[in-house]
Amino acid sequence: ISIGLRSGDLEWYYVGVDVGTASVRAALVTREGQVKTTAEEMVTIWKPHSDHYVQSSTDIWAKCCSTVRKVTQGVQRNQVRGVGFDATCSLVVLDQNFQPVAVNQDGEAERNVVMWMDHRAAEQAARITSTGHRVLSRVGGVMSPEMQPPKLLWLKENLRETCWRDAALFLDLPDFLSWKATASLARSLCTLVCKWTYCPTEKWDTSFWTAIGLEDLLENNHSKIGEHVTCCPGSPVGEGLTKEAAAELGLDTGTAVGASLIDAHAGGLGVIGADVRGFSLPCEDQPITSRMAMICGTSSCHMAVSCQGPLFVPGVWGPYLSAMVPELWLNEGGQSATGRLIDHVVKGHVAYPQLQEQAVKGGEHIYSYLNRHLSSMAKDLGAPLELLASSLHVWPDFHGNRSPLADPTLRGAVVGLPLSQTLDDLALLYLATVQALALGTQHILEAMTQAGHYITTLFLCGGLSKNPLYVQIHANATGLPLVLPAQTEAVLVGAAVLGACASHDYSSILEAMEKMSKVGKVVQPDHELWSFYRKKHSVFLRLHVHQREYMALMND
Repeated sequence: ISIGLRSGDLEWYYVGVDVGTASVRAALVTREGQVKTTAEEMVTIWKPHSDHYVQSSTDIWAKCCSTVRKVTQGVQRNQVRGVGFDATCSLVVLDQNFQPVAVNQDGEAERNVVMWMDHRAAEQAARITSTGHRVLSRVGGVMSPEMQPPKLLWLKENLRETCWRDAALFLDLPDFLSWKATASLARSLCTLVCKWTYCPTEKWDTSFWTAIGLEDLLENNHSKIGEHVTCCPGSPVGEGLTKEAAAELGLDTGTAVGASLIDAHAGGLGVIGADVRGFSLPCEDQPITSRMAMICGTSSCHMAVSCQGPLFVPGVWGPYLSAMVPELWLNEGGQSATGRLIDHVVKGHVAYPQLQEQAVKGGEHIYSYLNRHLSSMAKDLGAPLELLASSLHVWPDFHGNRSPLADPTLRGAVVGLPLSQTLDDLALLYLATVQALALGTQHILEAMTQAGHYITTLFLCGGLSKNPLYVQIHANATGLPLVLPAQTEAVLVGAAVLGACASHDYSSILEAMEKMSKVGKVVQPDHELWSFYRKKHSVFLRLHVHQREYMALMND
């Protein structure tokens, strides 16, 4: 019997579970990384106040169980060798009985998850940044409201007599899922290092928590935020599935569970380690450090690793040791709104109903229609499509800048709008927005390069990687080739890699990545557009400078 291949006539599988912003997805994945079946269920999001986004861990776990049962219906329980979970870096609050605790004034206990995109703690994040504490060097020098310390501080300052008093456990959502599956409170280094300021070599920096006013979290050996075992992603957690969790998921008790990942990092695992031999890419025969993974969906993350030691990039999160790939240092750039921004721009336009009507008439998705409409406009003008937005420019930070400026107060801008609001105008604004997001990626790449990274190839996954215009514009704006995965659900493959490692069917994360992630398509940049994008990039950077000037004038 070949381990991990077959037992008799039974093929072995792994289950990957991805808890995204708005839904839970599960996939049944083979040893070779082929996705056999998938299932998806939506989760509820509440927005009780401006910049507050809240979910329920009970609802999320229920959807995890139902989607796993769906994807494993056609196989025997003993064919599933391992399970891996990834999730958004949202904050889960539980009491001493492991029951949910409300995170808003409404007091609804079931609503116990502060979502990753919840920016209620922007003021607390700014105060933490102002301390200048040494741990900030590991988050690009600026504390983001999307990290856990400012959210915890907000809860203490605003819900002291309810949430803060009753809370016995604060968990990152990925760790909550592995706890529900195994009853083990072991925490993944991915979550602790990336979102909680934990350092694998120095552990918790008690002076930081005291400096920001959260010294009470140091009590009982940090029991509320993680006194227990930490482990690298993909390491076996506890004794595998508990009897209760196995019954809920429809799997065998003791099935291996891998230490979890943040969702973007699972996407990184699903693409960055692919075998690229035979594709004539500049990263062939180069270490994995020459690659950047881009996970582009509602928001986007830009993942690059280094092996020679930590690289400190201003405005970029990290360096994080063993946060994605064991023993490698991770830097993580990002954009807080990408797919969400495109939807906002398109669906808020006066011509959107007309776009919907035309797309429905042609049986197309709205973005497929827009891409085709732009091609038609370019053909009529006899010009390359991307030059259509030569006089229309967008600054894309409608929800603040995560990287490399690390400024959540920045807002979006559009320069060059005409008085007309036709379908053509909508298409051009869509094009300019996609170009702005690509120029934002170039901005992040430049910051990483200046700090010592050497990136030659981009590896994309996530919902936006299915949009050919978004992909081609990123290649053209950065001047780098882009690799798309053979399996479009690369995040789910990355989650399944965790289960495969926990089952010991692969000896390491690196081996599992290479064997389970495959190249699907390579998109090369159009170098004839390089001069256009250099000009566009110069305008892009000036939009930021001008916005700073406007803000200074108004605050003078």
